[in-house]
Amino acid sequence: MQAVGQLAGGIAHDFNNLLTAMIGFCDLLLLRHRPGDQSFADLMQVKQNANRAANLVRQLLAFSRQQTLRPTVLSVTDVLQELMHLLRRLIGENIQLDVIHGRNLWEVKVDQGQLEQVIINLAVNARDAMAERGGELAIRTSNQQLTRPLKREGETVPPGDYVLIEVADSGCGIAQENLDRIFEPFFSTKEVGAGTGLGLSTVYGIVKQTGGFILVDSAPSVGTNFQIYLPRHRQAAGEPAPGKSAHSQVTDLTGMGTLLLVEDEDAVRAFSARALRKKGYDVLEASSGEQALDVMGEQGDKVDLLITDVVMPNLDGPTLVRRVRETHPEVKVIFISGYTEDSFRRNLGEESDIHFLGKPFTLKQLAGMVKDVLYADAG
Repeated sequence: MQAVGQLAGGIAHDFNNLLTAMIGFCDLLLLRHRPGDQSFADLMQVKQNANRAANLVRQLLAFSRQQTLRPTVLSVTDVLQELMHLLRRLIGENIQLDVIHGRNLWEVKVDQGQLEQVIINLAVNARDAMAERGGELAIRTSNQQLTRPLKREGETVPPGDYVLIEVADSGCGIAQENLDRIFEPFFSTKEVGAGTGLGLSTVYGIVKQTGGFILVDSAPSVGTNFQIYLPRHRQAAGEPAPGKSAHSQVTDLTGMGTLLLVEDEDAVRAFSARALRKKGYDVLEASSGEQALDVMGEQGDKVDLLITDVVMPNLDGPTLVRRVRETHPEVKVIFISGYTEDSFRRNLGEESDIHFLGKPFTLKQLAGMVKDVLYADAG
Protein backbone atom coordinates (compact mmCIF):
# COMPACT_ATOMS: atom_id res chain seq x y z
CA MET A 1 0.00 0.00 0.00
CA GLN A 2 2.80 2.41 0.87
CA ALA A 3 4.61 1.75 -2.43
CA VAL A 4 1.44 2.21 -4.47
CA GLY A 5 0.67 5.36 -2.50
CA GLN A 6 4.11 6.82 -3.24
CA LEU A 7 3.67 5.99 -6.94
CA ALA A 8 0.25 7.64 -7.04
CA GLY A 9 1.58 10.70 -5.21
CA GLY A 10 4.51 11.05 -7.64
CA ILE A 11 2.30 10.72 -10.71
CA ALA A 12 -0.17 13.22 -9.26
CA HIS A 13 2.63 15.70 -8.54
CA ASP A 14 3.77 15.57 -12.18
CA PHE A 15 0.19 15.97 -13.42
CA ASN A 16 -0.30 18.97 -11.16
CA ASN A 17 2.64 20.68 -12.87
CA LEU A 18 1.10 19.99 -16.29
CA LEU A 19 -2.34 21.15 -15.18
CA THR A 20 -0.92 24.34 -13.63
CA ALA A 21 0.56 25.24 -17.02
CA MET A 22 -2.63 24.31 -18.92
CA ILE A 23 -4.95 26.28 -16.62
CA GLY A 24 -2.49 29.17 -16.41
CA PHE A 25 -2.03 29.65 -20.14
CA CYS A 26 -5.82 29.38 -20.58
CA ASP A 27 -6.14 32.26 -18.11
CA LEU A 28 -3.62 34.31 -20.09
CA LEU A 29 -5.53 33.66 -23.32
CA LEU A 30 -8.83 34.54 -21.64
CA LEU A 31 -7.40 37.99 -20.91
CA ARG A 32 -7.36 38.55 -24.69
CA HIS A 33 -10.52 36.63 -25.62
CA ARG A 34 -13.48 37.97 -23.69
CA PRO A 35 -17.09 36.65 -23.70
CA GLY A 36 -18.49 37.17 -27.18
CA ASP A 37 -15.17 36.33 -28.85
CA GLN A 38 -15.50 33.18 -30.97
CA SER A 39 -12.54 31.60 -29.15
CA PHE A 40 -13.93 32.24 -25.65
CA ALA A 41 -16.17 29.15 -25.52
CA ASP A 42 -13.37 26.89 -26.74
CA LEU A 43 -10.93 28.22 -24.15
CA MET A 44 -13.50 27.75 -21.39
CA GLN A 45 -13.99 24.14 -22.50
CA VAL A 46 -10.24 23.54 -22.23
CA LYS A 47 -10.10 25.15 -18.79
CA GLN A 48 -13.15 23.30 -17.50
CA ASN A 49 -11.73 19.95 -18.61
CA ALA A 50 -8.38 20.82 -17.03
CA ASN A 51 -10.25 21.52 -13.78
CA ARG A 52 -11.98 18.13 -14.07
CA ALA A 53 -8.58 16.53 -14.50
CA ALA A 54 -7.40 18.40 -11.40
CA ASN A 55 -10.24 16.76 -9.43
CA LEU A 56 -9.04 13.33 -10.58
CA VAL A 57 -5.52 14.21 -9.46
CA ARG A 58 -6.87 15.20 -6.06
CA GLN A 59 -8.38 11.72 -5.82
CA LEU A 60 -4.97 10.19 -6.47
CA LEU A 61 -3.40 12.41 -3.83
CA ALA A 62 -6.19 11.60 -1.40
CA PHE A 63 -5.52 7.90 -1.94
CA SER A 64 -1.83 8.46 -1.22
CA ARG A 65 -2.74 10.80 1.69
CA GLN A 66 -0.60 13.51 0.08
CA GLN A 67 -3.27 15.88 -1.23
CA THR A 68 -3.13 19.58 -0.53
CA LEU A 69 -5.94 20.28 1.92
CA ARG A 70 -7.41 23.75 2.26
CA PRO A 71 -9.24 23.37 5.56
CA THR A 72 -11.81 25.93 6.63
CA VAL A 73 -14.05 26.11 9.69
CA LEU A 74 -17.50 25.00 8.62
CA SER A 75 -20.77 23.40 9.63
CA VAL A 76 -21.35 19.82 8.47
CA THR A 77 -25.07 20.67 8.33
CA ASP A 78 -24.43 23.33 5.67
CA VAL A 79 -22.27 20.95 3.62
CA LEU A 80 -24.95 18.26 3.62
CA GLN A 81 -27.65 20.77 2.71
CA GLU A 82 -25.67 21.79 -0.37
CA LEU A 83 -25.12 18.14 -1.32
CA MET A 84 -28.76 17.04 -1.03
CA HIS A 85 -29.80 17.57 -4.67
CA LEU A 86 -26.66 15.94 -6.03
CA LEU A 87 -27.02 12.93 -3.72
CA ARG A 88 -30.64 12.40 -4.76
CA ARG A 89 -29.62 12.36 -8.42
CA LEU A 90 -26.73 9.99 -7.74
CA ILE A 91 -28.61 7.31 -5.82
CA GLY A 92 -31.68 7.08 -8.06
CA GLU A 93 -35.41 6.99 -7.50
CA ASN A 94 -35.66 3.49 -5.97
CA ILE A 95 -33.61 4.48 -2.90
CA GLN A 96 -35.04 6.65 -0.14
CA LEU A 97 -32.65 9.28 1.20
CA ASP A 98 -33.06 10.53 4.75
CA VAL A 99 -30.74 13.19 6.17
CA ILE A 100 -31.10 13.71 9.93
CA HIS A 101 -29.22 16.75 11.21
CA GLY A 102 -27.96 16.88 14.78
CA ARG A 103 -28.99 19.87 16.87
CA ASN A 104 -26.44 22.58 17.70
CA LEU A 105 -23.75 20.70 15.81
CA TRP A 106 -20.18 21.69 16.63
CA GLU A 107 -17.94 23.19 13.97
CA VAL A 108 -15.16 21.22 12.29
CA LYS A 109 -12.12 22.34 10.35
CA VAL A 110 -11.91 20.38 7.10
CA ASP A 111 -11.48 20.83 3.37
CA GLN A 112 -15.08 21.17 2.16
CA GLY A 113 -14.41 19.65 -1.26
CA GLN A 114 -12.74 16.61 0.27
CA LEU A 115 -15.53 16.15 2.84
CA GLU A 116 -18.06 16.26 0.01
CA GLN A 117 -16.03 13.64 -1.85
CA VAL A 118 -16.14 11.36 1.21
CA ILE A 119 -19.94 11.63 1.49
CA ILE A 120 -20.44 11.13 -2.26
CA ASN A 121 -18.19 8.05 -2.37
CA LEU A 122 -20.00 6.45 0.56
CA ALA A 123 -23.40 7.28 -0.97
CA VAL A 124 -22.42 5.76 -4.32
CA ASN A 125 -21.19 2.60 -2.57
CA ALA A 126 -24.49 2.41 -0.71
CA ARG A 127 -26.41 2.82 -3.96
CA ASP A 128 -24.50 -0.06 -5.53
CA ALA A 129 -25.21 -2.25 -2.49
CA MET A 130 -28.96 -1.62 -2.96
CA ALA A 131 -29.04 -1.65 -6.76
CA GLU A 132 -31.16 -4.78 -7.13
CA ARG A 133 -34.05 -4.14 -4.73
CA GLY A 134 -33.68 -0.54 -3.63
CA GLY A 135 -33.70 0.45 0.02
CA GLU A 136 -32.95 3.29 2.40
CA LEU A 137 -29.88 5.50 2.78
CA ALA A 138 -29.66 7.49 5.99
CA ILE A 139 -27.09 10.20 6.73
CA ARG A 140 -27.12 11.25 10.38
CA THR A 141 -25.01 13.79 12.27
CA SER A 142 -24.54 14.30 15.98
CA ASN A 143 -22.13 15.60 18.61
CA GLN A 144 -20.19 12.89 20.43
CA GLN A 145 -18.22 13.27 23.67
CA LEU A 146 -16.02 10.20 24.14
CA THR A 147 -14.80 9.73 27.69
CA ARG A 148 -12.91 6.52 26.86
CA PRO A 149 -11.22 5.15 23.72
CA LEU A 150 -13.50 3.60 21.10
CA LYS A 151 -11.93 0.52 19.51
CA ARG A 152 -13.04 -1.32 16.39
CA GLU A 153 -11.18 -3.60 13.92
CA GLY A 154 -7.73 -2.21 14.68
CA GLU A 155 -8.91 1.41 14.75
CA THR A 156 -8.94 3.36 18.02
CA VAL A 157 -10.71 6.70 18.45
CA PRO A 158 -9.16 8.52 21.44
CA PRO A 159 -11.32 10.34 24.01
CA GLY A 160 -12.45 13.81 23.00
CA ASP A 161 -15.20 15.85 21.35
CA TYR A 162 -16.21 14.83 17.84
CA VAL A 163 -18.81 15.50 15.19
CA LEU A 164 -20.11 12.11 14.06
CA ILE A 165 -21.34 11.56 10.50
CA GLU A 166 -23.08 8.22 9.94
CA VAL A 167 -23.81 6.91 6.44
CA ALA A 168 -26.05 3.85 6.80
CA ASP A 169 -27.74 1.76 4.11
CA SER A 170 -30.06 -1.24 4.04
CA GLY A 171 -28.11 -2.98 1.30
CA CYS A 172 -26.44 -6.35 0.89
CA GLY A 173 -23.84 -5.71 3.60
CA ILE A 174 -20.19 -6.73 3.76
CA ALA A 175 -19.00 -10.21 4.66
CA GLN A 176 -17.02 -10.41 7.91
CA GLU A 177 -13.89 -11.71 6.16
CA ASN A 178 -13.83 -8.61 3.95
CA LEU A 179 -14.29 -5.97 6.66
CA ASP A 180 -10.58 -5.80 7.44
CA ARG A 181 -9.71 -5.19 3.78
CA ILE A 182 -12.31 -2.71 2.52
CA PHE A 183 -10.01 0.31 2.88
CA GLU A 184 -7.18 -1.33 0.91
CA PRO A 185 -6.53 0.20 -2.52
CA PHE A 186 -7.86 -1.80 -5.47
CA PHE A 187 -9.76 -4.20 -3.19
CA SER A 188 -13.36 -4.50 -4.35
CA THR A 189 -16.20 -6.99 -3.97
CA LYS A 190 -17.81 -5.68 -7.15
CA GLU A 191 -17.65 -7.49 -10.46
CA VAL A 192 -14.72 -6.85 -12.79
CA GLY A 193 -15.29 -3.56 -14.58
CA ALA A 194 -17.79 -2.29 -12.02
CA GLY A 195 -15.35 -0.40 -9.83
CA THR A 196 -11.71 0.57 -9.34
CA GLY A 197 -11.41 -0.34 -5.67
CA LEU A 198 -10.13 3.18 -4.95
CA GLY A 199 -13.34 4.66 -3.50
CA LEU A 200 -13.03 3.53 0.11
CA SER A 201 -9.25 3.88 0.20
CA THR A 202 -9.71 7.47 -0.95
CA VAL A 203 -12.30 8.01 1.79
CA TYR A 204 -9.93 6.55 4.36
CA GLY A 205 -7.02 8.74 3.20
CA ILE A 206 -9.08 11.94 3.35
CA VAL A 207 -10.56 11.21 6.79
CA LYS A 208 -7.19 10.29 8.31
CA GLN A 209 -5.36 13.28 6.85
CA THR A 210 -8.10 15.52 8.24
CA GLY A 211 -7.34 14.15 11.69
CA GLY A 212 -10.50 12.07 11.87
CA PHE A 213 -11.38 8.40 12.19
CA ILE A 214 -13.66 6.08 10.23
CA LEU A 215 -15.32 2.91 11.58
CA VAL A 216 -17.69 0.46 9.91
CA ASP A 217 -20.39 -1.95 11.09
CA SER A 218 -21.85 -4.37 8.59
CA ALA A 219 -23.54 -7.72 8.21
CA PRO A 220 -24.72 -9.58 5.07
CA SER A 221 -28.36 -8.86 4.15
CA VAL A 222 -28.64 -6.32 6.98
CA GLY A 223 -26.73 -3.31 5.66
CA THR A 224 -23.67 -1.19 6.37
CA ASN A 225 -23.07 1.77 8.66
CA PHE A 226 -19.97 3.92 8.22
CA GLN A 227 -19.16 6.25 11.13
CA ILE A 228 -16.86 9.23 10.56
CA TYR A 229 -15.52 10.99 13.66
CA LEU A 230 -14.24 14.51 12.95
CA PRO A 231 -12.54 16.42 15.79
CA ARG A 232 -14.49 19.36 17.15
CA HIS A 233 -12.91 22.68 16.20
CA ARG A 234 -12.43 25.29 18.90
CA GLN A 235 -11.75 28.74 17.47
CA ALA A 236 -8.42 30.21 18.53
CA ALA A 237 -7.80 33.88 19.22
CA GLY A 238 -7.23 35.82 16.01
CA GLU A 239 -8.54 33.02 13.78
CA PRO A 240 -10.80 34.08 10.89
CA ALA A 241 -14.52 33.56 11.41
CA PRO A 242 -16.07 30.43 9.82
CA GLY A 243 -16.17 30.63 6.05
CA LYS A 244 -13.59 33.43 5.90
CA SER A 245 -10.19 32.95 4.33
CA ALA A 246 -7.09 33.76 6.30
CA HIS A 247 -6.19 36.03 3.39
CA SER A 248 -8.39 38.95 2.41
CA GLN A 249 -10.46 38.73 -0.75
CA VAL A 250 -8.31 40.71 -3.16
CA THR A 251 -10.12 42.36 -6.08
CA ASP A 252 -7.37 44.62 -7.50
CA LEU A 253 -4.62 42.16 -8.40
CA THR A 254 -2.03 44.69 -9.58
CA GLY A 255 0.97 45.59 -7.45
CA MET A 256 4.58 46.67 -7.33
CA GLY A 257 7.72 44.94 -6.12
CA THR A 258 10.51 42.61 -7.16
CA LEU A 259 9.82 38.87 -7.05
CA LEU A 260 12.19 35.93 -7.43
CA LEU A 261 10.37 32.99 -9.01
CA VAL A 262 12.10 29.60 -8.61
CA GLU A 263 10.54 26.70 -10.54
CA ASP A 264 12.24 23.83 -12.37
CA GLU A 265 9.20 23.11 -14.57
CA ASP A 266 9.65 25.46 -17.54
CA ALA A 267 5.96 25.75 -18.46
CA VAL A 268 4.88 26.57 -14.90
CA ARG A 269 7.64 29.16 -14.54
CA ALA A 270 6.82 30.73 -17.91
CA PHE A 271 3.11 31.12 -17.11
CA SER A 272 3.71 32.38 -13.57
CA ALA A 273 6.31 34.94 -14.64
CA ARG A 274 4.13 36.29 -17.47
CA ALA A 275 1.08 36.46 -15.22
CA LEU A 276 2.89 38.40 -12.51
CA ARG A 277 4.57 40.79 -14.95
CA LYS A 278 1.13 41.60 -16.38
CA LYS A 279 0.10 42.60 -12.86
CA GLY A 280 2.95 45.10 -12.60
CA TYR A 281 5.71 43.18 -10.79
CA ASP A 282 9.38 42.90 -11.69
CA VAL A 283 10.04 39.15 -11.90
CA LEU A 284 13.45 37.50 -11.66
CA GLU A 285 13.50 33.85 -12.74
CA ALA A 286 15.52 30.82 -11.66
CA SER A 287 15.15 27.22 -12.85
CA SER A 288 16.91 25.67 -9.84
CA GLY A 289 17.76 26.32 -6.22
CA GLU A 290 21.43 26.86 -7.09
CA GLN A 291 20.56 29.47 -9.73
CA ALA A 292 18.26 31.17 -7.22
CA LEU A 293 21.15 31.51 -4.75
CA ASP A 294 23.24 33.13 -7.48
CA VAL A 295 20.44 35.62 -8.21
CA MET A 296 20.07 36.40 -4.51
CA GLY A 297 23.82 36.94 -4.27
CA GLU A 298 23.66 39.52 -7.06
CA GLN A 299 20.27 41.20 -6.49
CA GLY A 300 19.04 39.90 -3.16
CA ASP A 301 18.62 43.36 -1.65
CA LYS A 302 16.02 44.18 -4.32
CA VAL A 303 13.92 41.03 -3.78
CA ASP A 304 10.70 41.63 -1.82
CA LEU A 305 9.24 38.14 -2.18
CA LEU A 306 10.63 34.68 -2.94
CA ILE A 307 8.25 32.27 -4.72
CA THR A 308 9.70 28.76 -4.88
CA ASP A 309 8.65 25.25 -5.77
CA VAL A 310 9.07 22.74 -2.96
CA VAL A 311 10.39 19.69 -4.85
CA MET A 312 13.43 20.45 -7.01
CA PRO A 313 16.58 18.46 -7.87
CA ASN A 314 19.66 18.88 -5.67
CA LEU A 315 18.53 21.95 -3.71
CA ASP A 316 14.86 21.77 -2.72
CA GLY A 317 12.62 24.66 -1.70
CA PRO A 318 12.87 24.39 2.12
CA THR A 319 16.67 24.12 1.95
CA LEU A 320 16.80 27.10 -0.41
CA VAL A 321 14.71 29.19 1.98
CA ARG A 322 16.98 28.35 4.92
CA ARG A 323 20.05 29.36 2.88
CA VAL A 324 18.42 32.62 1.74
CA ARG A 325 17.30 33.47 5.26
CA GLU A 326 20.93 33.34 6.44
CA THR A 327 21.68 36.54 4.50
CA HIS A 328 18.17 37.96 3.97
CA PRO A 329 16.17 37.04 7.09
CA GLU A 330 13.29 39.42 6.34
CA VAL A 331 12.39 38.18 2.85
CA LYS A 332 8.86 36.87 2.53
CA VAL A 333 8.24 33.43 1.01
CA ILE A 334 5.48 31.65 -0.91
CA PHE A 335 5.90 27.93 -1.52
CA ILE A 336 4.14 26.38 -4.52
CA SER A 337 3.71 22.62 -4.77
CA GLY A 338 1.50 19.78 -5.90
CA TYR A 339 2.18 18.02 -2.61
CA THR A 340 0.56 18.74 0.73
CA GLU A 341 1.74 21.69 2.80
CA ASP A 342 2.34 19.36 5.76
CA SER A 343 5.03 17.48 3.81
CA PHE A 344 7.50 20.38 4.16
CA ARG A 345 6.06 22.68 6.83
CA ARG A 346 7.34 20.49 9.67
CA ASN A 347 10.90 20.95 8.37
CA LEU A 348 10.72 24.73 8.73
CA GLY A 349 9.90 25.02 12.42
CA GLU A 350 8.40 28.38 13.35
CA GLU A 351 9.60 30.32 10.32
CA SER A 352 7.55 33.48 9.76
CA ASP A 353 6.35 35.06 6.53
CA ILE A 354 6.02 31.71 4.78
CA HIS A 355 2.85 30.98 2.82
CA PHE A 356 1.64 28.14 0.62
CA LEU A 357 -0.17 27.89 -2.72
CA GLY A 358 -1.13 24.44 -3.94
CA LYS A 359 -0.93 23.37 -7.58
CA PRO A 360 -2.76 23.60 -9.87
CA PHE A 361 -3.48 27.29 -9.34
CA THR A 362 -5.06 29.95 -11.52
CA LEU A 363 -3.71 33.34 -12.51
CA LYS A 364 -6.13 34.98 -10.08
CA GLN A 365 -5.09 32.73 -7.18
CA LEU A 366 -1.39 33.37 -7.81
CA ALA A 367 -1.70 37.14 -8.19
CA GLY A 368 -4.10 37.34 -5.24
CA MET A 369 -1.75 35.55 -2.87
CA VAL A 370 1.27 37.57 -4.01
CA LYS A 371 -0.55 40.83 -3.34
CA ASP A 372 -1.92 39.51 -0.03
CA VAL A 373 1.54 38.56 1.20
CA LEU A 374 3.36 41.67 -0.03
CA TYR A 375 0.77 44.08 1.37
CA ALA A 376 -0.14 42.16 4.53
CA ASP A 377 1.47 44.75 6.81
CA ALA A 378 -0.24 47.65 5.07
CA GLY A 379 -3.53 46.93 6.82
